Amino acid sequence: MSIIETMIDIPMEHERNVCGQFDAYLKKIERTLHVTMITRDGALKIIGPEQTIRQAKSVFNNLLELSRRGNTVTEQNVDYALSLSFTEKDDQILEIDKDIICRTINGKPVKPKTLGQKQYIDLIRKKMIVFGVGPAGTGKTYLGMSMAIQAFKNGEVNRIILTRPAIEAGEKLGFLPGDLQSKIDPYLRPLYDALYQIMGAESYLHNAEKGLIEVAPLAYMRGRTLDNAFIILDEAQNTTQAQMKMFLTRIGFGSKVIITGDQSQKDLPYGTVSGLDTALKILKNIDDIGICYFTSDDVVRHPLVQKIVQAYDDYERRAEAAKPLLQDRMPKKVKEGKFKTHTRGKEDRR
Repeated sequence: MSIIETMIDIPMEHERNVCGQFDAYLKKIERTLHVTMITRDGALKIIGPEQTIRQAKSVFNNLLELSRRGNTVTEQNVDYALSLSFTEKDDQILEIDKDIICRTINGKPVKPKTLGQKQYIDLIRKKMIVFGVGPAGTGKTYLGMSMAIQAFKNGEVNRIILTRPAIEAGEKLGFLPGDLQSKIDPYLRPLYDALYQIMGAESYLHNAEKGLIEVAPLAYMRGRTLDNAFIILDEAQNTTQAQMKMFLTRIGFGSKVIITGDQSQKDLPYGTVSGLDTALKILKNIDDIGICYFTSDDVVRHPLVQKIVQAYDDYERRAEAAKPLLQDRMPKKVKEGKFKTHTRGKEDRR
């Protein structure tokens, strides 16, 4: 295998952003692709086998282009560019970056960062109801909120309704201080956070007072018909089958719905079937309903979170694969539920 080298010019204003502090991003590319990268006098020399040089050059040029577009290059960008370099989709990271949904109150653009997120956004634009299913940190709720706020600003809908089931994860609502609103607010806090960041607290409060933006627990949806609204149901894995059916039958004309959830984080009582699981099975073939499944590759939080999600996915996959083996090893009577219970009678006690 022949070793070759190639040179790439680095504009001075982008060097720190693309190379990372103390060349941390370059070192990550070196470790992953087994190449040597040397920066000197505004140029980058890459040394290694021809195939890996092509990959390293593609990754670096993509990161450089992201920087030229005004992005702050993060470790997540580097990780994702590296993962795409092992596929034929390495240029897709630049296509994804072009899709700006809206801007936060501080002017920061909100846009998809992975192919999974891009597919999710495209489905929301095309379908009336979209399910976003996947692990924490994949941007399901935040991107959904961004789409809702943008649709509201463009006059596509008259109001935004945000809801989630107030499942008591280890605590009883009755023991929490304050009135009902004070009790349920902690469960709705992630929705408020996204609203404040994208819309701003003042704008949110102004629209909330006029009833144009509503944040409420799922129980408040019963008996209503929701026309011309953008509705987001968050944490849908904690709905029962009856709650999910109730919610889906509230949808009126001119409305758009996003349902998000993580099937691995259910807080329902033991033995209760999740409404999300059932809905995904029975609604998957309906035309105007889209389903987007996220994976650990779509996690855009700290890289450690991505590794944690992947570790849990691997563990659950192994546990699922081991179930048939455990069933085979069970005694026949245990499988059939035929247990003989021995109770001591008076004769035994004498």
